[in-house]
Amino acid sequence: MNFKLTIAWLYPDLMSTYGDRGNIIVLKKRSEWRGIDVKIKEVTLESSIGNFKNADLLFMGGAQDRQQKIAGDDFLKNKGPIMKKMVESGIPALFVCAAYQAVGHYYKPYKGEPIPGPGIFDLYTQHPGDQKKRTIGNAIAELLVPIEFKGKRIVGFENHGGRTRLGSKIQPLALVLKGGGNDGHDCYEGALFKNAIGSYFHGPFLPKNPFIADWLIQKALTNKYEKPIKFEALNDELELNARSFIMEKYG
Repeated sequence: MNFKLTIAWLYPDLMSTYGDRGNIIVLKKRSEWRGIDVKIKEVTLESSIGNFKNADLLFMGGAQDRQQKIAGDDFLKNKGPIMKKMVESGIPALFVCAAYQAVGHYYKPYKGEPIPGPGIFDLYTQHPGDQKKRTIGNAIAELLVPIEFKGKRIVGFENHGGRTRLGSKIQPLALVLKGGGNDGHDCYEGALFKNAIGSYFHGPFLPKNPFIADWLIQKALTNKYEKPIKFEALNDELELNARSFIMEKYG
């Protein structure tokens, strides 16, 4: 069977800092290497809802506060409510850094009024009001969920000023071993809701943690074709060596 996969990339022109484009490249290539026909739909401020509401997988990356504000109104009123329904129906997603903040109830930036979000994730984010308190650096965390990966480590690079606090309706993704994580105090990094992942890990995230990319792709195809999808392993020697280097140097 020739599987087909449509990935919606939210605001690529505004929210794609710190190499987050690499996450799309990884999703596309790891799908193609397995013979999956992939279509990437770039969703901008001008895009209609119909441009992405039938997507099988969602991705939204990081941004500076200015770009996050520009996208914020459109996301709250137009794209966000549809994405909320999609995520709640089981469509997998990856939200990185500013996107992770944007899918919550609100984000209070360093300067200016809070930017309301669509509440896709039960969380909120506030900036402490001091740019010197940014969380910056290589980071390592141990996954708590998805359950099949519990205890497995993820690596990445953090650069954020916001402090994210999770509500009762969402699970923390991982336990911080090195770095600041969500708020620098509760020892948690990221969050998981249904099949949607939120994380502060840039670098980008998926090239350093390719098993997460495969998990997202599998969930997307299982959801679309309504049957379990199994993959043959790829040669991840390069990726595993990069992960090992980071864990040995910063672990």
